[in-house]
Amino acid sequence: MSTEDSKSAHLPPGSQHTLDEASIEKTPIDTETSKQSWDHGAAPDGGAKAWLVVLGAWCALFCTFGWINSVGTFQSYYETSLLHQYSSSTIAWIPSLQIFFMFAMGPIVGQLYDRFGPRYIILGGSFLHVFGLMMASISTEYYQLLLSQGVCSAMGVCAIFQPSMNAIPSWFDKKRGAAYGIVATGSSLGGVIFPIMVSRLIDEIGYGWAMRVAAFLILVLLVITILTVQSRVPPRPRAMSREALLRPFKEVKMVLVILGFVFLTFGIFIPIDYLVVQAMSAGMSSYLAQYLVSMLNAASLFGRMSAGIFSDKIGHYNILVSACFLAGILVLALWIPATSNAAIIVFACTFGFASGAYVSLAAALVVKISPFPEIGYRTGLLFLCSSFSGLTTNPIAGAILQHDEGSYTGMKIFSGVFLMVGSVAVLAARLSHTGLEWKAKF
Repeated sequence: MSTEDSKSAHLPPGSQHTLDEASIEKTPIDTETSKQSWDHGAAPDGGAKAWLVVLGAWCALFCTFGWINSVGTFQSYYETSLLHQYSSSTIAWIPSLQIFFMFAMGPIVGQLYDRFGPRYIILGGSFLHVFGLMMASISTEYYQLLLSQGVCSAMGVCAIFQPSMNAIPSWFDKKRGAAYGIVATGSSLGGVIFPIMVSRLIDEIGYGWAMRVAAFLILVLLVITILTVQSRVPPRPRAMSREALLRPFKEVKMVLVILGFVFLTFGIFIPIDYLVVQAMSAGMSSYLAQYLVSMLNAASLFGRMSAGIFSDKIGHYNILVSACFLAGILVLALWIPATSNAAIIVFACTFGFASGAYVSLAAALVVKISPFPEIGYRTGLLFLCSSFSGLTTNPIAGAILQHDEGSYTGMKIFSGVFLMVGSVAVLAARLSHTGLEWKAKF
């Protein structure tokens, strides 16, 4: 009999249908966290060092996910100017490679984090990210942008954001969701600032210098990340056993969470990447359309923070499932029929808010069901599996767009359905732990 079952069996009569923390909250990570507690003391849930880690991780998310969230601006610019001779589906490989390498390096970065800690990984990632953007600023050919922006910069992004997120659990326990939510607002604010900044700078000083200015801003913020992000628990410089590497694939909850994020990634990036070009095709002026990604990310800021805060009270899985399922409904029920400027703007804001949980709670879901020494590897594994969705989702969307002769309906259906399917898979992971206890906090 499992620990959870034995505890449930000794609950007072009638209490099974409102399972308390004794039966729901004790997961593998809780056991490992307790080991961590007597080795290194309980997580402080605050203090100067802890909040400096949050500041550094916030800067990391601003420079990584915030930058990736602005790819819709580049998709539009490349299609109309720099790479106008290429089709939409061909250009879509640039943001797709960004998403792929941002996630695909996850297990490697995760194991390096578990063995050596975050600082030197973030240092190397910062060099790759800034160098890639500098090379993109002097690129004039399609293959050059693929290598600089799609590969080099994206590999650096992975080595920055993943160690920064993985450092949070050692500093926060009861306030972990809130800490993740605050950190995730960095990506939202970056997604607000970068599209406006880059589009304005391209008009005023040209594409090359616009990219260089963005790279210099990123460099300054990453210096803060390098100086502040650290793990409270010392790393264990030993290689993982083969059994430990394969263990996540034998755990039903972990497999379902991975499948859920594979499906969610298929759906989540299509509105971000195609919102601007779809709005312009519907008659919105290019001046107004360039602000849509910023509107989406501004709403996402509130979605990510609220998802993190309420997840501490309601449960990480409960919040993510509800938010991402709502995002799928919004795509199918609001984005498909949206043709007016007002409807498209409303969709951008509501989808941004609902999709915020995808970023703010991804790592928290893994932490909830993982042994503490394996958090880096397991988080990386989740991102690796999701990377294949990130690699193919935009080219698939572009191919659907071409097949439908410029109609965006099929592409929107693809996005909405996968968001809902992914939410159901994560819900199945939650139910595999709690059973049909719908009010359980998990």
